[in-house]
Order: sequence, then structure tokens, then C-alpha cells
Amino acid sequence: MADTTSNAPLGESRAAALLYNPAVRGFVYQLVTVILVVGFVWWVTDNTITNLQNAGIASGFGFLDSRAGFDIAQTPVAYNNDMTYGRALVIGIINTVIVSVAGIITATIVGFIVGIGRLSSNWLIARLSEIYVEIFRNIPPLLVIFFFYTGVLSLLPSARDSIAMPLDIYLNNRGLAFPTPIFGPGSWLMAAALVVAIAAVIGIAVWAKRRQMATGQQFPVVRTAIAILILLPLGAYFAAGMPITFDIPVKGRFNLAGGAVIGPEFMSLYLALSLYTAAFMAETIRGGILGVAKGQTEAASALGLHPRKVTRLIVVPQAMRIIIPPLTSEYLSLTKNSSLAVAIGYADIVAVGKTVLNQTGQAVEVVTIWMIIYLTLSILTSIFMNWFNAKMALVER
Repeated sequence: MADTTSNAPLGESRAAALLYNPAVRGFVYQLVTVILVVGFVWWVTDNTITNLQNAGIASGFGFLDSRAGFDIAQTPVAYNNDMTYGRALVIGIINTVIVSVAGIITATIVGFIVGIGRLSSNWLIARLSEIYVEIFRNIPPLLVIFFFYTGVLSLLPSARDSIAMPLDIYLNNRGLAFPTPIFGPGSWLMAAALVVAIAAVIGIAVWAKRRQMATGQQFPVVRTAIAILILLPLGAYFAAGMPITFDIPVKGRFNLAGGAVIGPEFMSLYLALSLYTAAFMAETIRGGILGVAKGQTEAASALGLHPRKVTRLIVVPQAMRIIIPPLTSEYLSLTKNSSLAVAIGYADIVAVGKTVLNQTGQAVEVVTIWMIIYLTLSILTSIFMNWFNAKMALVER
């Protein structure tokens, strides 16, 4: 009897110790969370399947092989209304990637210019940069898109009164018309020369970095890279007998004939997303530059370096380590904001998917495709930026 009473407190103390063990509590909480999530997903799935059956809608992705029956204005690859819903969605995915990549590149360039401009000692440049940032940061992106679509591009001259630009490029309210290349026999030689040029540029960049680390001597990598990328394919072009010709747009009485046209929908979305996101990037870049210790700039100036070299060689490389993580979020936001294209009729994945949904009634499947596409694009962007961030990080010795 004495043994029983003496063992009870010991068992309770062991249970209490087990209950308050952080590892055990963490496992229990995670197990309960997983059970709740799985239960919720099962309930949603079962409820959705039951509702689809009651509505007489067949579930599954078999509809992707059915004839689409609708046209798409912006088709970067071959498409007609006799092709399948799957092909139509592929067109939407490609259009989304094109506008996202183009917007990211432009927003990064503009953001760097404006961000550095905000720190300029020139009062006018600094104030103009500040005004740009404050305007775009305080306007919803959808309004910026409508501004370019209805307030800028729609007010341009008609096709017969197109604005002539250099290199046979014309601008009107139907978009931007430009010459398109026609590749003849032997064009492969130029493609091969371009691949060789890119490989040569990468090799020179690696060699120049090692040389600078070993000797401290700089090599004009940028100028050399530009020369190689231009001269090598150009030499192959003449060596192959100039196999590339151009279909040039010609202004007629009422319209333009020939060439290719970038529609106002793409231009509006591209300009709006680029300039809107650039305003946020500019503040990120400004903050990153201000995060670099002042002593770095002062030491570089004491060595007699020109202010431009101080910015390019001292400040920006160190600021990039601060800038890159928040810059990744801006890239992801731009990609997701491209879904606003549906408001002006640009055929991105959301606009095309909406048409498919209306014709087939496969709401769950279409929304699932949307989620998978944006999730994939976001993950790929994050992977690339994380790799780039690791490359820019300081290497400890």
C-alpha cells in the first residue's frame, strides 16, 4: 500500500514532465494541425464532388482535349479556334510569362535609376524621382492600367495617321507595328554564333573576376561583351550570305500592311506593371544604398575615385545584399498583378481561363490550373533569386 502511494506522485511528475517537454508539445501540435488540415481538405473535396454531381457537371481535366471554338488576339505561337482548350491555356501561360518577364526587366532598370536619383545631390533630379515614387505608390495598379489603356494609347492617331519612328516602326491606337525577321537558309549559322558569343562572354567574365581578385586590375567586361555579342553574329550573318530579311510594315491609305503589331492591351499592361512596380523597387533600392556604411563612401572618395565609380564599384555591390530579398517580393507581386490583364482584354492565363470556364463550366479545374501556374512561376522566381542572393553574399574565409 505504501508503494502505491509513493509511486503515484512519481507517475504524475513523469506525465507532467512529458507534457511540458518542448519536443513532445511541438510534435502534438503539428500532429493536430495536420489532422485538421487533412480533414478540412477532405471535407472541401467531398463537398465539391457532391455539388458537381448534383449539378450534372463531370469533373476531371478531359475537357482540355475538346475544341476551344474561340479566337485569341495575342498569339505568340500558332493557334486557331479549331485547336483544343489545352492549347488555348498554353497561349495564356506564354502571354503571362512574356508580360511578367518584360515587366520585371523594365521595372528593375527604372527602379534602379529612380532609386539612385532620389539620393542625387541634384535637387531637380531628386525631387522628380520623389514625385514619381509618390504618385505611383499611391495609385492602385488597376487605375494605372486603365490610364495607359484609355488615357494614353487610345488617344494616339489612327492607323492611317501612324506616328513614324526610326527603323520602320509605327505607333498608333492599334499598337506598335515593327518589322519582323524572315529566316532563310543558313540562318542557323547566326544562332550558332550567338551561342558561341554567349559562352565566350561567360568565360571572359569568369576570367576577368579571377584576374581582378589576384592582381586588382580591372578588365572592360561590359564593353568586350557588347562587342562580342554584336560582332560575332554579325560576322556570321555576312558569312552566311545575309540569310535574314525583314517584313517591313508599310503605311497604306487606311491601315498598315506587313510586319507585326504589339497590341495596346499588352503595351498598357506592360507599361503599367513596369512603372508601378518600379516605384516600390526604387524605395527598396534607396533603402539598400542608405544601409551601406558611410565610411565606405568616404574611404573610396579619399582614394580619389570618381563618384560614379564609387556608386558602381563600392556602394551598389554592397547594397545588393540588402536589396535582393525584398526585391524578390516585388518580382512576385508583379507576376501576380499580371492577372489584372483580364480588365483590358489581354489574353493572359486568367483571361483565357475565364473564357474556358464560361464555356465548359469546369470551375474547379480551371481555378486549380490558375493556382498551379502562379504557384509554379512564384517558386521558380524565388529559386532563381535565392541563388542570385547566395552568389552576392559575402564569402567568409
